[in-house]
Amino acid sequence: MRKLVKGLKQFRASYVSTHQELLEQLAHMQKPRVLFVTCSDSRVAPNLMTNADLGDLFVIRNAGNIIPPYGAANGGEGAAVEYAVQALDIQQIVVCGHSHCGAMKGLLQLGELEMTMPLVYDWLKHAEATRRLVMENYANSGHTKEELLEIAVAENVLTQIENLKTYPVIHSRLFRGRLKLYAWIYLIETGEVLAYDPETHAYMSPQMQIQDHDLGEDELPGRYTATQYSGKLTSPVACELPLYLTDSELSELEEERATAQSHSNPYPAGHHGNGGAGQGRSTNGSSHPSNHSPDLETLWLSPEQADRIYRGAKR
Repeated sequence: MRKLVKGLKQFRASYVSTHQELLEQLAHMQKPRVLFVTCSDSRVAPNLMTNADLGDLFVIRNAGNIIPPYGAANGGEGAAVEYAVQALDIQQIVVCGHSHCGAMKGLLQLGELEMTMPLVYDWLKHAEATRRLVMENYANSGHTKEELLEIAVAENVLTQIENLKTYPVIHSRLFRGRLKLYAWIYLIETGEVLAYDPETHAYMSPQMQIQDHDLGEDELPGRYTATQYSGKLTSPVACELPLYLTDSELSELEEERATAQSHSNPYPAGHHGNGGAGQGRSTNGSSHPSNHSPDLETLWLSPEQADRIYRGAKR
């Protein structure tokens, strides 16, 4: 406690004294740019790791960075999501898991928690889809417990992305092209953040999702294949959201798809190879609504998404 009280004094002396104008503005209103969903783990500090200022992030934290599917729980997570998107008009959401997550470790041995930590047990049951997905698809593949834990971390982030899509306020913004979701993993041991790219099925530096002309030479990122995360991960499903396309962009995309499918088509007819994720792209990394309305089938949950959320999907 002595350290905390000393920190309060240092905060007023070093920060408040130099940010008085910002604090006065924040006293009257907030306009955060990002909804940041992450774990309660003390080793994860959203504002510190992103160098964000006060008022930049609207943060939801809980054990395992879990967002229960819409209707599964009438709790604070859903209310916070709804408020952030509807009232604050946030247009970017980050779901950030982290390495060595205790909640995911507990999830993989869920039965052992029912007697010792019943409240934790009840909460982690909201991530049952993640547990089943990992146990049914990875547990018998020769992975160690440590590797299964890191796989669970990565799969759980993507599961929460799918859970977010079940919220009416989220679905509405997706339909209008006014929202984007990002799946991140924070590596505690290095301080590095990896962002999942649905087009390449690779984890990469988040800078890869920003146009190069917006970055300095010292900010140009590296790329990591999905298997380079913890050395063992296979490619999770994509998590990018639907964007509106102009007619010319749609035609170009259909040509690209036809060419790709002529070489290889790993998915059955009618199945969205990106897990129901967005089919569009933007030249500046943002959504641009237009008069063209995308196929509604791409905006609703695919069978794969439903399996991931409610039962756990087999590959």
